[in-house]
Amino acid sequence: MENNNTAATQRKPLSFGQTMLASSIGVLIAGAILSLLSFLLTVVMIASMIGGLSAESSSTTKVKDCTFVHIDLRQPVQEAASSALEMAFAQEKMTSAETILKCIDDAKNDSKVNGLYVTVGGISGLTWGLTEELRNALIDFRETGKSIVFYGEHYSQAEYYLATAAPFISLHPDGSVDFRGIGSQVMYYKDLFDKLGVKVDLIRPTSCAYKSAGETYTMNHMSDANREQIHAYINSIWDYVSFNIAGSNRLDLEHVNEVADNLTGYLGKEAFAVGMVDTLCFADDLKAYMKSALGCKHLLSMNKYAKVHPASTNGAEIAVIYAEGNVQAGAYPGYGSGIYTDPMVKAINKAADDKDVKAIVLRVNSRGGAATTSQSITNAVRKAKEKKPVVVSMSDYAASAGYEISCLANCIVAQPTTITGSIGVFGTLPEIGTMLKKKIGITFDTAQTNANAAGLSLVAPLSPTARAMMQRNVEDFYVTFVSTVAAGRGLEYDYVHSIARGRVWTGIDACKLGLVDTLGGLKDAIAIAADLAGVANSYHAVRYPAQEELMVQLQHLFGNNDEDEDNILSFRQKLQALFTIKQARKSPAATYEQRIKQDLLSLTDEPTLQARLPFLIVEE
Repeated sequence: MENNNTAATQRKPLSFGQTMLASSIGVLIAGAILSLLSFLLTVVMIASMIGGLSAESSSTTKVKDCTFVHIDLRQPVQEAASSALEMAFAQEKMTSAETILKCIDDAKNDSKVNGLYVTVGGISGLTWGLTEELRNALIDFRETGKSIVFYGEHYSQAEYYLATAAPFISLHPDGSVDFRGIGSQVMYYKDLFDKLGVKVDLIRPTSCAYKSAGETYTMNHMSDANREQIHAYINSIWDYVSFNIAGSNRLDLEHVNEVADNLTGYLGKEAFAVGMVDTLCFADDLKAYMKSALGCKHLLSMNKYAKVHPASTNGAEIAVIYAEGNVQAGAYPGYGSGIYTDPMVKAINKAADDKDVKAIVLRVNSRGGAATTSQSITNAVRKAKEKKPVVVSMSDYAASAGYEISCLANCIVAQPTTITGSIGVFGTLPEIGTMLKKKIGITFDTAQTNANAAGLSLVAPLSPTARAMMQRNVEDFYVTFVSTVAAGRGLEYDYVHSIARGRVWTGIDACKLGLVDTLGGLKDAIAIAADLAGVANSYHAVRYPAQEELMVQLQHLFGNNDEDEDNILSFRQKLQALFTIKQARKSPAATYEQRIKQDLLSLTDEPTLQARLPFLIVEE
């Protein structure tokens, strides 16, 4: 009897199905617990950030006599100031030209500010258009008689050009000045694709040999046309930069190129010997010099100083709309840069209808993007122009689709070093069927109702009919593009075609050709807009639309938006969005790994019809 009871109390082993069910339930429970903990952690983090930002915004910064404002360029510089959401969650620190320019302008007229202390580190990512904007602001500041002091452990070439606006440049004793001229590198993938068995079909207008973006996938070297245009624009920029460096009385023009050719200014001691920098010292030694010789009693960070002077509200409003990044379809995700059609069109339309706004300035910094998407923005500019003046201010790039959204403005203002033009279009379609069969044994078979139902497949070559259709598409779009430019600029079609064909121009050359009206920066564009609106005697610029507070942005992200139900995200997607902000806000691709990823994604993810540049000016 005892043995029977013992046997009865023994449990039978679980079947395989029961074991799997129990394991699955355990995983689900564990996942739910982890999700709850993640949610609670996120809520705590958000509350902490909101509290920190609220405390920071409520604190009052007082500027004391004999203050130097510290402009820190030891992090990437972007065009416009980040949103509160980006600032709260992004891992990488960034600053903006918008903030820097405001600080310089405020400090110029502040009797308590005696000067600027600018630090660089060779990593700001400054490009030539933005550098020119900042440099002119420093020259304007210097004309007041106030001091400007630069210090860096390393200077990139653009940072050194910026520093030549100052009377005093200092360098770490073992630092360097990366001064060697301008190069533009294009990465090519044809040989890689040949090894993999991938073929890319490039379709572009027959007259657009300069539209070379798609060549990165179909060639292994620069075409003659691309090499011609690259040589033209980098020499234009370098001639301009060299002339201004020589004008700063540091090196004569001949010596500028000699130093660049021989790298005799790269090492700190050599840079000092040839007169590129005024002293070699440590940061503490420089601060002591500023205190004793320049009367600097206090250093105030740029971010704190930016909060001291609220933006002016006197006079008429000039709306400044930032259009930065690739032109893309759809809605803005709440982080990162990009010219998204829906919010851009909405902002332009709203500014056009706003009775308080007397003129619009569209600040463009874009290498292009989706061709058809840009037409929607161009159409919004056309309609806005019927109601009030629209002025475009070009930064580093306003090319391809970036030029199209600009060409109908009443006036276009570009920097001498702006890269613009590239009026053209191309299409690319990869074929990966051969690779899949050769590498991993996957094949495809097709059944279709019509001759070209599968004519645009990624796993089979383009049919002749499909390719002819795409050729008609790019030819038609090119005609539309050129016609739009001709109408906007008041030029003949044939003339625009002669300077278009996908060719890139600098701001200097574009101004001579009539693609740009005048040379200058954002401040000049705002003044022109005010003049066209008849309010030149009293006006102020406002960012449009105004940036939202963090709480409002979080409500938009986590709350339901009845106006756009298609964009409602799951909670998991919303959390993922927050944690990917740090990746979305990275500076332009600098490493080969980043550039390869960027190029391959543009081949596979972007719309087939594109209007963009194939290259960045690099200093590697």
